Order: sequence, then C-alpha cells, then structure tokens
Amino acid sequence: MTIRLPSPQKTLKIGTRGSPLALAQAHETRDRLSQAFDLQSESFEIVIIKVTGDAIQDRPLKEIGGKGLFTREIEEDLLSGKIDIAVHSMKDMPTIQPDGLVLNTYLPREDVRDAFVSSKLTEIADLAEGSTVGTSSLRRKAQLLHRRPDLNVVEFRGNVQTRLQKLADGVADCTFLACAGLNRLNMSDVPAKPVDPDDMLPAVAQGAIGIERRMDDPNTAALLEAVHDTSTGQRLKAERSFLLTLDGSCETPIAGLAQLEADQLTLRGEVLRPDGSDAISDVRAGPISDGADMGRDLAEDLLKRAGPGFFDWH
Repeated sequence: MTIRLPSPQKTLKIGTRGSPLALAQAHETRDRLSQAFDLQSESFEIVIIKVTGDAIQDRPLKEIGGKGLFTREIEEDLLSGKIDIAVHSMKDMPTIQPDGLVLNTYLPREDVRDAFVSSKLTEIADLAEGSTVGTSSLRRKAQLLHRRPDLNVVEFRGNVQTRLQKLADGVADCTFLACAGLNRLNMSDVPAKPVDPDDMLPAVAQGAIGIERRMDDPNTAALLEAVHDTSTGQRLKAERSFLLTLDGSCETPIAGLAQLEADQLTLRGEVLRPDGSDAISDVRAGPISDGADMGRDLAEDLLKRAGPGFFDWH
C-alpha cells in the first residue's frame, strides 16, 4: 500500500500525558517518525491529555482504582479519533487493550535498571537502620522491605521533578527512579546510581515506550512499522505474558526482565508479598520464539508456589 504521510496541513496527532517525561517520550516518537520519512516536525501535533493517575496526587494509586489509571482517558481519545496514536510508558500499560486498539510498536528500550537517588548516600547498603525511603512503587517498597525490614518507606507520588523536590526537602533519605526516565530527561546532574537487577529486579517493561493505534487504521500501522524495534518487542512479549498470567498491575509487587543473547531469551520473574515478608523468584531460558510460553509457564509456577492470598494486604 502507498503510505499517506502526515503534513503541516494534515498532522498526525500524538496523544500523551503531560509530565516532562511523557512529553520527552512523545517528542522521541515524533522525531523518530520524522527521521524515518524525512518529515518536518510541523507534520505532527502533540496533544496533552489529563489522566486520573496524574490528577490525583494525594493518595496511593491502590486507593484510586485498579488498572489503566495512566491510560484510560488517552485510549478514549484514541478510539474517538481525537488523536491518531498514543505514546505510553510500557510499565504503566495494562496487559489487555480495549476493543479496537492495538499495541505492537515499541521504540528501542532504554536502560532497564532502577536508580538509587540520594545526595548523601550512594547505595542501599549505606542506609542506616530506620532510614526513610520515599517511593510510590509497591514493587520497590516490597523489594526494599524484603531485604531491609528495618527501613521506613513513605509514599512519594508525582513526576520525576516532584519526587526530586521532596527528596531535596528532606522528606526521605533516598528515593528510586527509573534510569530510563533520567536518561530521557537528560538529568545526568541528579545524584543517581544504577542498581544491579540482581539486587532489584525492575518492573515488567521498564524503560520501554509503546505506541498504541486504532485497529482499523492500516495507514498509521504502516507508518509505525518504520520505527518499531524488534528486539524490544521480543523481550516485552515474554515479560507481558508473564504479567498477564499473574493478572498483575502497577498495584501488585511483580518484577520481570527478559534479556536476549543471539537467538536465546532469558526471563527472570519475581513476586513479592506487599509487606516484603516473602519473595519468590525463578528464571526461564529458551528460544526467542518461545518467549510468550516461557512467560506463562514462569508465572503459573510462581503462582502455584505462592498459594492463595499471597498479594493480599494485611
């Protein structure tokens, strides 16, 4: 088919959240499409959409409602035709898309690791007994408390800049951010040290940007093919199959990471009790083509070992 290219007269509308990081991801998407088709940036329009997860900052996410807190309003605008594509942080994405939408385009993945952020300390081992750690991530909280039940973990909602300000204000001794976000925001001045995934397995799909489109829009599908990164897609297929089988969301402590070497894929997965009192992890390895099956098998095994009520709050 002949691809109809966007133009300043008929722009491609890119939907995104309004945080600095979300906008950086939308700009990266625009720039990659511009480069792929030799288009000027005026051929694209970035549309900021307010989402529930950003609007409510004074409560933990688990109190606001289940999945889709950072995606629902954007997907509604995509389905209605107000935007042509939606750019998402893949670690925020539910594993099932609404009818009529498809998510199968991924940009090259950034650094997957978490970063330990503190102006006073350089790593978790430096934290004195009873130190205060700020994070809104249940995964990070559970992982920290599993290793260091003596730590005091406090809620740290907000975008990267908000959390850094809370840290500067002395609300906590340290916090954790995704290396990918710091890199995309060019924040090399932030006192951050990457944490080895062996010490803190990252969130499923951390560091990956996904681009969602309407199923009945073959022209946009053809445009997006030009910027899709195959290896990121292969890794996310395994990780998101793992998450789907666990029925996980950003409100259950689940970690997972797939890595590729030649034609082999290695998938590591972890589930934790919300209070960090127990953690179960395992690994699968095999051909890349078996990634989704490996994700499913690993999740089923961990669920069996965890038993009923593992994710319940006490």
